[in-house]
Formats: sequence, C-alpha cells, structure tokens
Amino acid sequence: MKRFFSMTCIIASIVFLAGCASTSPMGALYTEAKLPLTATSSTSSSKEGTSICTSILGLVATGDCSIEAAAKAGNINSIQSVDSKVFSVLGIYSTYTTVVKGN
Repeated sequence: MKRFFSMTCIIASIVFLAGCASTSPMGALYTEAKLPLTATSSTSSSKEGTSICTSILGLVATGDCSIEAAAKAGNINSIQSVDSKVFSVLGIYSTYTTVVKGN
C-alpha cells in the first residue's frame, strides 16, 4: 500500500509539474494569454497575418505557426511586430497563434 501511494504521488507530481519550464504562461486549468515576441522601428502597419498550431492532449501537435507562414497569410513583406497568443483548456486542447503585423 505504501509503494502504491508513493508511485501515485510521483506520477501526480510529474503530470502537474510538466509545464513548469515553459517559456509562456500556462495555467493548469485554463490559459488565454497574449505575448509580445519582437518589434522593429517601423511605425506603421496596415496588414495582419496569423498562423496557428494545435495540440491535442499534449500528444499530437499539428500546424505551421511560424512567422513566415503568418507573414505569407497576411501578404506582408515588411514586418513591424510579431506577437503570439496561447490558448489551452486543461491541456486537452491547446492552440499557439503567431500574429505578424506589417506592410
């Protein structure tokens, strides 16, 4: 019984602490955050493009959320800023969106 309890505690610790080294804020139950990535000295942006990656159960992840894909989607040649959006519900369904603004 003691061994079962110890193993259960170890497994629970691994599951709950797995996201601690993340570069973006992640809530255990729900996450919806906007994060800045980079900006240039350009002062105007008339276009916006996005690219999205999706993860299911943290086991399967698909998509192209690169800056290049977002710029191409917005028909942007000169990038003014790059931001990201993170959305997650219980780690079951998550999206990472890259937002590029420019001309």
